[in-house]
Amino acid sequence: MKAKLIAFSLFAATAGAVTLYPVYNSIGAVTPIEVKPITPTEIHNITQQRKVIEVVFALDTTGSMGGMIEAAKEKIWSIASSMASAQSAPQIRMGLVAYRDRGDSYVTQVLDLSGDLDSMYAALMDFKAAGGGDGPESVNQALNDAVTRMSWSDDKDTYKVVFLVGDAPPHMDYQDDVKYPETIRLAKQNGIVINTIQCGEDRSTLQKWNQIAQLGNGSYFQVEQTGSALAISTPFDAKIAKLSEELDKTRLYYGSREEKLKQQKKLDATEKLHASSSVESRARRATFNASKSGKDNFLGKGELVDDVASGRVDISSIETEKLPAPMQAMAPAEQLAVIKEKAAKRDELKRQIDKLAKQRSTFIKSEVAERGDAEASLDYKIFSAVKEQAEKKGLRYEADAPAY
Repeated sequence: MKAKLIAFSLFAATAGAVTLYPVYNSIGAVTPIEVKPITPTEIHNITQQRKVIEVVFALDTTGSMGGMIEAAKEKIWSIASSMASAQSAPQIRMGLVAYRDRGDSYVTQVLDLSGDLDSMYAALMDFKAAGGGDGPESVNQALNDAVTRMSWSDDKDTYKVVFLVGDAPPHMDYQDDVKYPETIRLAKQNGIVINTIQCGEDRSTLQKWNQIAQLGNGSYFQVEQTGSALAISTPFDAKIAKLSEELDKTRLYYGSREEKLKQQKKLDATEKLHASSSVESRARRATFNASKSGKDNFLGKGELVDDVASGRVDISSIETEKLPAPMQAMAPAEQLAVIKEKAAKRDELKRQIDKLAKQRSTFIKSEVAERGDAEASLDYKIFSAVKEQAEKKGLRYEADAPAY
């Protein structure tokens, strides 16, 4: 029934756009954006619910974890691309629990699950390694926050996973802690898999991390203290990063005052990452955004150019005060001209990024083959765990290696 309602809505939207064509054309100053009729196949594809991946990283941010924190900042986009490479182009939602220990500047800081990876990444950029020093950390609280304080989906078909990343075992002597066996029991009830990534070679951590992974139906793996991530630069990164920045400038947002405030936070996060993150990281983000899954992060909610150019929204139906401020005083013909110009520029930038991204991918594959150490990397181990576990939720990965 739901699929039929969606299909009817799509038909109505298409019919409405066709009906309004003469009105737009009579303006004279601009040709309307063409709205193509939606085929039965397209309706079928749209009405099929997309798969979802929800992943939370519980990351130790104490003083010894500086290398891993920097690796996380560099690799978060390639991890997202790897997860997004499943055949169904799943939606990717990420969350973060940064943890230290009692007596430090904080015990945990929680960033809820969201498809707005830009904002999560902008927050991740601010984390620095500090505190700790007494051995065990507040792992129990971090894991409990990851399981109980996130807006996990109730959908049983969603692949839900936690990666616990650290180099020290949990404090088991805090009387008011929820101990990890109880948290793992709750995770199982909600279909959440728990994987563990040990940084370094501390034997007490190895024993606990192994046990947590086994209890959590997950995988345990060990990496070097610095994270063992493959850091590969390419001759195409700088150009891709520049084009991506230009692409972001084609976004226009509309909505209520509250919606615009949220949209501005996303724009601020994007500006921050362009100003402060590495060229390689920005190239990885552009590659992710170019994927079907990455479109959710690129556009966010209430993006005017995509909504109007796709025919989903008639700009004349939007209240003036909800439009972007510079467009509110424009005549209808001018508004459509701006959208048409932005849409054309966006298509061209996407074409250029896609071409360079393919060249970048070929270059990286050659570098990885020449190095021969990919299977020991953080990238490969995370991808391998996701590939095996997500298959149980109907997600299929044809690739044998992650995105780098």
